Amino acid sequence: MAREGEQTISPGVAPAVSDRVFTLPNVLSVLRLVGVPIFLWAILAGHDAIALATLTLSGVSDYLDGKIARRFGLVSRAGQLLDPLADRLYIATTLFGLAWRDIIPWWLVALLVSREVLLAGVLTVVKRYGQTGLPVHFVGKAATFNLLYAFPLLLLGQGESTFAQVALPVGWAFAWWGTGLYWLGGVMYVIQGWQVVSQARAAERVAP
Repeated sequence: MAREGEQTISPGVAPAVSDRVFTLPNVLSVLRLVGVPIFLWAILAGHDAIALATLTLSGVSDYLDGKIARRFGLVSRAGQLLDPLADRLYIATTLFGLAWRDIIPWWLVALLVSREVLLAGVLTVVKRYGQTGLPVHFVGKAATFNLLYAFPLLLLGQGESTFAQVALPVGWAFAWWGTGLYWLGGVMYVIQGWQVVSQARAAERVAP
C-alpha cells in the first residue's frame, strides 16, 4: 500500500510527465551539472581524490533523481532534459580528462563522441516534426551506469598496488560494456526517431 503523498506506477505504464520545474529530482540534476566544471578542473589538475568524489556523488545522485521521480510521481519535462544533459556532460568531460592524461586512448573518445553526433542528428530531424526530444530508455541508462562506473575505476587503476591491478581490468570491463550499450542505445534512438518521422508523415498524408 502506498504511503500518503506517494504515487505508485503500475508495471508497463509510463509515469505522467508534468511541467513542474522545482522538484527534488530536478534539484539533484542541477547539482550534478554544477559538479561538471569541478570534476574537469580536478582531473586535469591531478586532484584525483576530488575527481573521484565528484564522480561518486554524481553517480549516486543520478540513481536517486530517477528513483525519486518515478516513485513519487515527480517525472517532469525539465527533468527529462536535465538528467541526460548531466549524463552527457559528465561522460564528455571524463573522456576528455582521461584521454588528456593518457589513461584511455583518443580513439575511444572518438567512438563515444560519434554516437553523440549521431543522436544530435536524430534529434535535429525529429524536432522538425514537432518532437522536442526522445524518451530516455533503459539501455541508455544502463550504458551511462557502466561508463560512470568505468571511469573512476580506470582512474583508481593507475598505480602499482594490488587494488589498482584489480580496479584496472574491472574498469575496462565496465568501459567496453558501456560502450557497446551506448551504441546499442544510439541505434534504438535512431529507430525511435524513424518511428516519429513515419507517424508524422502518415498523419500529414491523411490530413484534409
